[in-house]
Amino acid sequence: MSKRALAVTLVTVLLLGSGALAEDTVKVGLNYPKTGPYSVQGLDQWRAAQLAVEEINAAGGILGKKVEIAWRDSQSKKDLSAQNVAELIDKDGVKMVFGGSSSAVAVAAGQVCQEKGIPFFGTLTYSTATTGTEGHRHTFRECYDAWAGAKVLADYMNKNFSGKKYLYITADYTWGHTTEASFRKFTTTEDKNTHKGMLTPFPDASEADFKKAVAFAKMVKPDVLVLVLFGKDMELAVRQATAQGLKGQMQIVVPNLTLGMAAGAGPKVMEGVVGAVPWCWQVPFKYNYERGQKFVNDYAVKYNRYPSTSGASAYTIMYEYKAAVERANSFDTPAVIKALEDHSYCLLKDEQQWRAFDHQSIQTVYAVKCKPEAEVLKDKYQLDYFEIIASMPGAQAFRTRDEWNAVRLAAGKPTSLEPLANEGDVARAGGE
Repeated sequence: MSKRALAVTLVTVLLLGSGALAEDTVKVGLNYPKTGPYSVQGLDQWRAAQLAVEEINAAGGILGKKVEIAWRDSQSKKDLSAQNVAELIDKDGVKMVFGGSSSAVAVAAGQVCQEKGIPFFGTLTYSTATTGTEGHRHTFRECYDAWAGAKVLADYMNKNFSGKKYLYITADYTWGHTTEASFRKFTTTEDKNTHKGMLTPFPDASEADFKKAVAFAKMVKPDVLVLVLFGKDMELAVRQATAQGLKGQMQIVVPNLTLGMAAGAGPKVMEGVVGAVPWCWQVPFKYNYERGQKFVNDYAVKYNRYPSTSGASAYTIMYEYKAAVERANSFDTPAVIKALEDHSYCLLKDEQQWRAFDHQSIQTVYAVKCKPEAEVLKDKYQLDYFEIIASMPGAQAFRTRDEWNAVRLAAGKPTSLEPLANEGDVARAGGE
């Protein structure tokens, strides 16, 4: 055989081999904050997603295909995220996109997926808008929302701080706005003349911004200081509150907490702070959920720390996407979406359900209080931050269909999600 013929043969074999390899692989896209103010939460998503993919591939993949993660760094910026998601779909050929850690990012990502006909799963997006006013047929949210978090936490606050004066320091974007509004509603602190508020920039707030906001709180002297802040922003604010002596004067509330945020601020600073979570690593041990315990233990062995809610959500999404594809026996988006809608599942906690009319995962939610510093430091990883102080079933915590309809109508949106291909123009469930 001539050298030229041999070269052509080798190239042909390599191309055929790469084609076969591509046919045996399915890509999913992770758009997460590798950098920026929510990078700690992003790292947890990446780690847990990788753990899930390793387990899934070791068990044979999805419909016989090995799973590969293609990723982009969102930096918690919505415009960059829209570009990222478009690239993941058009250039990388992903069949599903997940990620988050900013509701503005999740809404932007969901819009692109809606336009391109690819399912999107939000991992850490708490704004009510994500599956509310900005909800689409291709968007699913695995975590809870600000409404549910506010409900469980307000139940605790109303029993212990009824009639007290509140002050809100809030991140100026969709998650901050809807979280503050939800918490004000359920704590009956909607009168802003009595219960004042102050906005901080997002995503580029500085330490000076939080120093100024906390100084304002020190001047107002509320009984309850609500930090509607997330990630490193919350860490900076709660440190300022401690430095300026507010911890001994008022109850500090962080409506949406994560383990990464608590650890970033430190046990001394976080002691006594209360908040809400959709999941924390203590949940499966307190309520004896074996699959959740296994996830916590496997994650700890691999990464030498416990997972947070962000990681738990990414891990769950990978398994739920796999299960939906296998029920549909197809990666076809409409078939996968139909396999998800109204499906109930148990993985890391008790039963959850992908509600059909808004694609929200309905689930039990929890209020937590940060433990004394000494207790946190006793833990193997010094990460035993949360004491579960209350829980609320999903049926009670989340918006009802009537409440969801009212919000959609007020925003000029239809009271049913868009039909899928071949479904025709008939409105879906609910009789609209």
